[in-house]
Amino acid sequence: MSLTEVIDATKEAVTRDAGAAAAHFSVTHELRAGTRTAVDVRARGHAFGVDEPATLGGTDSAANPVEYALAALGSCQVITYQFWAAKLGIPIDSITVTVDGDIDLHGFFGFTDSTRPGFSDIQVRVELNGPAEAQRYEELRRQVDEHCPVLDLTRNPTPVTTTLA
Repeated sequence: MSLTEVIDATKEAVTRDAGAAAAHFSVTHELRAGTRTAVDVRARGHAFGVDEPATLGGTDSAANPVEYALAALGSCQVITYQFWAAKLGIPIDSITVTVDGDIDLHGFFGFTDSTRPGFSDIQVRVELNGPAEAQRYEELRRQVDEHCPVLDLTRNPTPVTTTLA
């Protein structure tokens, strides 16, 4: 099924039933036996590891959580560019997204109360290649910035509830 067919079928389904637009995602994390920081993660039928570099107490067996956060943003950007290019009829030959983020470890380790533990800055660089005019790609960028779910997550407060079982 092409992306335009996916878009059209989804629009038809949610037009008939607005509740069909509600999507739920769930991920389970479990500390690996015998490690201090390595985690096994399961999402649907997929599994991957998370760890910290040795300089942060890990074994460097996998990317760390903040690298996965940047990867989630970059991947969501690529996918959203594909969907919106199809929706707008803008041809794209290639998409490359590079995401960089800066964190001050004072916040994570609690060395100061005035430093946030998360990213202080995230830079997204998108390289698009294709035959369309530059203003079409700028239109595409605006639509992606407006509709990318992970970009929205990083730009806007999202309610999070933590329960201890």
